[in-house]
Formats: sequence, C-alpha cells, structure tokens
Amino acid sequence: MKHYLAYIEEAIHHNADAVALTDYQGSVSYTYAAMAKQVSWLICLFEQVGLRAGDKVAICGRNCANWGIAYLAIAAYRGVAVSILPEFTGESIHNLVTHSDAKLLFVGPWVKGRIDLDQMPQVSTFVSLVDFACLGGATVYNREQVDNRFDMCYPDGFKVELFSLPTDNMDDVALINYTSGSTGSPKGVMVTHKNLSANVVFGQTEIPNDPTKRIVSMLPLAHMFGLMFEFLYQLAGGTHIYFITTGITPALLTHAFSEVKPYMILTVPLVIEKIFKKSIFPVINKPLVRVLWNTPFVQTPIRRKVYRKLMQAFGGKLEYLIIGGAALNKDVEHCLRQIHFPYTCGYGMTECAPLLCYADYRTYQEGSCGRVITGMQLRIDSRHPFKVEGEVQVKGDGVMRGYYKNLQATDNIFTEDGWMRTGDIGIMDKRGNVYLRGRSKNMILGASGQNIYPEEIEDKLNSLDGIAESVVVERDGRLVALVYADNYSQERDAAIREQMKANLQHLNELLPSYSKVSGIELVPREFEKTPKKSIKRYLYK
Repeated sequence: MKHYLAYIEEAIHHNADAVALTDYQGSVSYTYAAMAKQVSWLICLFEQVGLRAGDKVAICGRNCANWGIAYLAIAAYRGVAVSILPEFTGESIHNLVTHSDAKLLFVGPWVKGRIDLDQMPQVSTFVSLVDFACLGGATVYNREQVDNRFDMCYPDGFKVELFSLPTDNMDDVALINYTSGSTGSPKGVMVTHKNLSANVVFGQTEIPNDPTKRIVSMLPLAHMFGLMFEFLYQLAGGTHIYFITTGITPALLTHAFSEVKPYMILTVPLVIEKIFKKSIFPVINKPLVRVLWNTPFVQTPIRRKVYRKLMQAFGGKLEYLIIGGAALNKDVEHCLRQIHFPYTCGYGMTECAPLLCYADYRTYQEGSCGRVITGMQLRIDSRHPFKVEGEVQVKGDGVMRGYYKNLQATDNIFTEDGWMRTGDIGIMDKRGNVYLRGRSKNMILGASGQNIYPEEIEDKLNSLDGIAESVVVERDGRLVALVYADNYSQERDAAIREQMKANLQHLNELLPSYSKVSGIELVPREFEKTPKKSIKRYLYK
C-alpha cells in the first residue's frame, strides 16, 4: 500500500508553483513549495523547544491553512497529532489536551479566549495558529531563534525538490481524534498512518483528482471526514483547497461556491435538506409543476431546469456531491435521483479513518450507503444478512488501533474474532449494497418485541409541511415526536398546532401499527447538534 505522505510529497514536487492552501476571504495562501517550506520551518520550531519523535502535539482551532500546515509538520516530525474540535467548551479542551499527554498545543484565535493555559500544565509550549508565534508555556521561543535554526539546516536556501516526508511508519499512530468532549472516559481514536493511507489510496484510485481541481473545506478538520476528504486526499492529488475560516452561513457558502467553483462538495444531509426545503420543494410542489414533473416528454425539461438551478447553487462545476454522517431524507434523495444529479451517500466513522462504504453515483443504489471499500471487510451480524437486519461489523486496513488510554472501551468495541462493532444496524443486498436502519443504541423495543428505529420515523416526519427537524422518543411505552417547526412564532402558534395534528394523522397512515406515534410536542428552538450536524439525541429523552 502506498503511504499517503508519499502522495503528498509527490504532489509538492510536481506542483511546486501551484497554490495548495488558501484562507477564503483571508490573506493567507501557500503554494505547494511554500507549504513545504513552512512545514520545514515548524520542524525547526519543534527542535527548538525540545520535542521528540512520538510526542503528542494538539491542534485546536477553526479550519485554516495554518491548521493544515501544523498537521503536516507534526506528521513530518514523526509526532502524533491530537485533533480537538474548537466547538468544545474550555473545560473539555483542558481535559482532552491533558488526557492526550500533548506537549505542545496549536491554538486558534477563536479558541484562545475560552481556555486557560494554566489548566494544561503538561503542555510546555503554546503556539498561535495565526502566525506560529509563541503564546507562552514553560518552554518558549522567538521567531529569530527558529529562523536561525532554519538557516543552519538550509545554508544554501530551502530547495523544494529535496523536501521529503517519512513513509516507513505505516503501523505508527499518526493521530488521536477525540469523538466527544467527555470529561469521564474520553474516547481518543488512535488512527495509524496505515489507516489514513488506506483511505487516500481508495480515494486516489476510485475518485482521482488533479491540480485543475478546487474544493471548499467547510467540514471541521478536527473531524475525520473533513481531515481526510477535504484535506489529505485533496493534497495527495495536487488540488487547491479553500478553507472557510469563520462561522458558516448559507450566504457565505453560496458566495464561496460561486467564486471557487468546487469540483466536489462533501456535506451532511442537514445542509442538502435545508436547500431543498427552501429552494427546490416550494417550486416542484406547485400543483401545475407537480403534474408536469411526472408527465412523459414534458418532465425532462422541467427536471433539467431544477438540475441547472441546483448545480448553479453549488458553483456550476460540481462533479461529485458526497453526503455522509447520517441518512438522507428519502424525498430529497428521490428528487436528486430523478434529476440525475451526481450525488452519492457514503458511510464512515472516525474509527475507520473514516470510510467504510462508497459507490460512484453512476452505480449507487438509492437508499443505500454504498458498498464496502477496497481493503475493508464488512459483515451483518445476523443469521440471514440479506433478509434480517443486524449490527454492521468491519475489519481491514482502515480500522483504528484502539482508544487512547481506554482499554475497556477498546475491548468492548471488538468482537472475540477481531471484528469491530460499529453500533449501526443494517442489512445488505446480494450485490453488496449496505442499507442502514439506525443506531443500535437508539433502537426502541416495541410492546410486541418489534425493533423500532426512530430515524426511519423521523425521515417520514421531516418530509411533512411545516417541520424543520424532529426527534422521536419513547415515553411510558408510547412514541412521541419532538418537533421544531419551520418559521415558528407565537402569532402562528395556533395554526402550527393545527398543522401538526394533520401531520400526525398523515404520519401514522404511513407507519405500521407497532410504530405509530401518539403525539407531537413542539420545541421552542433547533435541536442541539454535534459539529458534524447530528442531533444530540441523548439530550431529548
């Protein structure tokens, strides 16, 4: 297997003068050569403060070019990167940095004001992600010291053609990625260089990119999906990455897509579903359009018009829309299929760095999450995996080493015969397409022993008028739907409640008797979500 850093090293040598990293609407931009030079400068910084190979180095900040530079420098130095989501509370950041044993911490400006450096005493040096200046710590440095060391290392000047990255360390841990801000027993996923390489090799084999491509990085780099497919895989092919460095708004994304014209967009279902609810469904649900939509000969130009509108919203040059992180609403997906949009839904998790299943949009089966990728194996823990759902279990090149300093969690996630439990419930067809039903921990056991997956009910509910999002819970043996309504206001309260009564009746007409919902309760604000836009279901029991 080819090392992912070998891909990146080749991209640096072959595309030295091409732009690699740019902060969108910012002043920071690096060519591939400048990126290599800055990585080499940070290696001199690590030497100056006494870091050693294998030391942990944490990064906590919003997406930016310097976040990527910091990660590459850690990898080049044979250190272990520790990625921490900047949305975590200050207390969680303190706890996770301490738990990771990090000796150096890169800090972004959005995070700096929420943390106390004194709460992380094992960190010897704090470094700004803005300009790599020293922010404090027991071991400090100044730019002149690092510059002098750099000049000593490169007395004839830095030459990009001599730049190299280590590729003999496949089995070493490359990254510790924390999946939550828990203060109890945190789960720091230990990802090896082999795990990362397996994903990059798959991407470059199945979806090759090149220096003519551009992409907008909007998923958190501290999340495995964003780190892999908006950064490492993109660099491996020589693409130009634009980082959204601020809070993401629909207006900002629209502007970025229009300017950058990305060839690929990786997103979560919530973003696509909001676009359809606001821009697409109001058009195609008009009585006349609804008739024409399914009328032979007339439907083609109508659907092409919707295709062009959606394509233009994504910048006009989109080749791949890849959706992951949760199930896509069935009505949205069916519409994407009808207009022949180049979309596909994949399946992954941090513990697999992250990809498990994928299928090119030309062979993708609607409703599935693709087929298991090369280098991985997947099984359904069921006596009849083609007929009876069971837990999805995997093994292969992408599977993590385990959880850092958490042997119990590591033991619990692996079966006795070495397969990793995903916690997801699914089924498979005979062509290998995987269909997820929901999370095993979310499953509700019906009164007669039936398995009820709230995600399936929510998918139907979210398609109904006036509903922005929902969570189905069990209360005293009954199913209740918590609903956040579209455009809720006190003035519209009575009308919305009448709408919900009609929605409840319509919903139950679509459901089997054992999973009918007893009532709908309105919630006053959007459900709290994780950084990858999944609802924090545990808050709504």
